[in-house]
Amino acid sequence: MKAIGFAGYSGAGKTTVLEQIIRILRERGARVSVVKHAHHDFDIDVPGKDSWRHRKAGAFEVLVVSDQRMALMREWEAPQQVLSAHDMLAELDHGVDWALVEGFKHDDSLPKIEIWRTPEADEKPRHLRYPEDPHIVAIATDEARSLPAGHGLPVLNLNQPAQIVDWMMENAVRLEYTAPTRKETTR
Repeated sequence: MKAIGFAGYSGAGKTTVLEQIIRILRERGARVSVVKHAHHDFDIDVPGKDSWRHRKAGAFEVLVVSDQRMALMREWEAPQQVLSAHDMLAELDHGVDWALVEGFKHDDSLPKIEIWRTPEADEKPRHLRYPEDPHIVAIATDEARSLPAGHGLPVLNLNQPAQIVDWMMENAVRLEYTAPTRKETTR
């Protein structure tokens, strides 16, 4: 499996570009999984449905399966340290071709594409993350002219997701995922 993260500020367009990248990879025959960092208390279950009722009754895990999909929900008994991107990748089916990781901008050694948009006039400035994150391997932006000169990273057009996928394919060997040798226990 190849794995790459997509990091950027909220509102930069990470989810939108990932939707397009997923579609293009699928059209090219790839199996794709996504790991998404969520904030605080989120829910994917519908109140009143059986799985929701089981979870609310105190089940540690609820696995919902049909002939079309499977979803696993796990309740922590106490707040946990946030799992790393590597912890989440370990949970995925190892037969996928690509694992796309959205968020985890402060997380470990996973190679990342920085998603950066020029802030609108009424928005506060957003500094670029690549100078402080050595794991950023490319920048996808809608305004390449706004980037400082001399950064040495590939600049991809955020509005041309096929270009981003082409770059990913060209760099597939370096994006081949290898789990860290030291397993961190965050659970």
